[in-house]
Amino acid sequence: MESPDQDPTAENESQPMARRIERLSLHLSPVSRPFSGADNEDLLEMLKCSKGAPKINVDSENLSNYMRGKHREVQERVFDYFNSKPELQTPIEISKDDHRELCMMQLRGLVLGAGVRPFRALLEDPAEYFAILEAVGSIDMSLGIKTGVQFSLWGGSVINLGTKKHRDKYFDGIDNLEYVGCFAMTELHHGSNVQGLQTTATFDPITDEFIINTPNDGAIKWWIGNAAVHGKFASVFAKLLLPTHDSKGVADMGVHAFIVPIRDLKTHQTLPGIEIHDCGHKVGLNGVDNGALRFRSVRIPRDNLLNRFGDVSRDGKYTSSLPTINRRFAATLGELVGGRVGLAYSSVSVLKLSSTIAIRYSLLRQQFGPPKQPEVSILDYQSHQHKLMPMLASTYAFHFSTVYLVEKYAEMKKSHDEQLIADVHALSAGLKAYVTSYTAKSLSVCREACGGHGYAAVNRFGMLRNDHDIFQTFEGDNTVLLQQVAGDLLKQYKEKFQGGTFTVTWNYLKESMNTYLSQPNPVTARWESSDHLRDPKFQLDAFRYRTSRLLQSVAVRLRKHSKTLGGFGAWNRCLNHLLTLAESHIESVILAKFIDAVESCPDPSSRAALKLVCDLYALDRIWKDIGTYRNVDYVAPNKAKAIHKLSEYLSFQVRNIAKELVDAFDLPDEVTRAPIAMKSDAYAHYTQYVGF
Repeated sequence: MESPDQDPTAENESQPMARRIERLSLHLSPVSRPFSGADNEDLLEMLKCSKGAPKINVDSENLSNYMRGKHREVQERVFDYFNSKPELQTPIEISKDDHRELCMMQLRGLVLGAGVRPFRALLEDPAEYFAILEAVGSIDMSLGIKTGVQFSLWGGSVINLGTKKHRDKYFDGIDNLEYVGCFAMTELHHGSNVQGLQTTATFDPITDEFIINTPNDGAIKWWIGNAAVHGKFASVFAKLLLPTHDSKGVADMGVHAFIVPIRDLKTHQTLPGIEIHDCGHKVGLNGVDNGALRFRSVRIPRDNLLNRFGDVSRDGKYTSSLPTINRRFAATLGELVGGRVGLAYSSVSVLKLSSTIAIRYSLLRQQFGPPKQPEVSILDYQSHQHKLMPMLASTYAFHFSTVYLVEKYAEMKKSHDEQLIADVHALSAGLKAYVTSYTAKSLSVCREACGGHGYAAVNRFGMLRNDHDIFQTFEGDNTVLLQQVAGDLLKQYKEKFQGGTFTVTWNYLKESMNTYLSQPNPVTARWESSDHLRDPKFQLDAFRYRTSRLLQSVAVRLRKHSKTLGGFGAWNRCLNHLLTLAESHIESVILAKFIDAVESCPDPSSRAALKLVCDLYALDRIWKDIGTYRNVDYVAPNKAKAIHKLSEYLSFQVRNIAKELVDAFDLPDEVTRAPIAMKSDAYAHYTQYVGF
């Protein structure tokens, strides 16, 4: 719907068609022209600000090379392979059953056709594995999840929880997809509470076997990827029970993992005692065949116990290098943290994809404008910048923090250092929860930012939103994971006051408990210069001050409430406070890693662009929680106003390099696939899609 043209010659019958053609040409090739008060005094103040802001010259290729690292080559291999195989590309409309078969064909194509071996990368170079996972998730998120189930979950459990005999027997079959497998942890009544699982594995010393049993309907394994159609094995998590001669009859040694064949390798028929049902059509990820498993006294050899942390001898004696059930359980879960690392990393790739589509379209799309002037890009509107520019800044922030997480994970797998294992466990829990929640919300913002065209399935927001939504739940519900982070912080807070030390990842809290908790300086609370607000030290201090205040105050509240409500009741009473603490802490870590990445960037123009984006991320986050800082007089009213004003100005500046910033994600058109996100002739692609 366009405003009537004011041309006095409009009475001429040929003019309406000419004007329509001119308008369409403006949409296809947006006018690029300087706007200033000298040229057009009546232009919107918003346009003066955005167009008048000095623009940084950004070389997208240099910035991309800095961000993408050495594993870009394997990603391009994946992209090129699927681009050359149109029969392996997922159509917009596809049935559940067809999608599942296509997803399995895609996985075989990746491994046997393109020659990409994710399982070997997972063991030899985790950073390469996560790069592969990011690439295949861009092709089809169902393929990314199916890849993760096969190699990280099923394969990872065999390698990380088993010993040499398991690796020798299963590695090649997992690697070449002969042994397609499942990760059977979640039960109908238990998901996050893994220690509460009810499936049992009872040792029979007469036959030297374990008997896997589902004691009740609540113990049915549920949402098990690869189970409904393709899986031949499952890593089944169950309570290990040993027979005793006392009145109890059995001794519960805690949750362990067992390899259980579920289908015949040759006929693919379900094996005796195994009952498999299809979990059915889901909100998204319908290329993944989730199923439910029930075990009716299924016998497996004793060797099928994944025995790295606990073993059973032929005569039924249990041995372990770890003395307690809790220690063994923690060690087991610690080895499975790769799934959370992968989800955090993959969620950032979804955010990159959706941001790219939304921002490219917002640069292309023109709407309204000053009287008698060409329409302007919708990204020139302050409201649109407010939606998308902080999101773009967050995408960059999340990229560098998840790259850091992958580095720590790879280091942990090499060193097996106990402290590093604890650090990675907490960091992966926090980043997975924070990033996936943010991305889920942002997908809706991106859809809305693209108006009606964002609602077209071909432009992908609906599919991305539905496929990604479950990221907030599996590999640990986000609320539960944030509580783990808060619990870890409180544990260290308590130990510090008993003479202990903070862990490597959280060591900034050593000084924050003293420095940051002192009375805010009334002088610095009023500083409002741009240099001060853009100083990384001010930004980090502000983030860490907030975390320290939250940590101290929640510790006091828990101590008070525990006297009357007990430990569980006190925790529940302070739960929202604890979740805010965890999110604040993770934001502090994200900002610290972003600042490190800015300072380490070797290319001056890329470094300047990253500094601009980093400042926007920091100040936008401070402004969004400005009430916290005002309540304790950390920020005076004049400074709060200056932070708001500067964050809006930085949004204008980031808008001016938004194209270069999304180009640096290096997502080719065959990967974005949304017509409105094409680098050229976007509307032409769109109209061709519907048949014009």
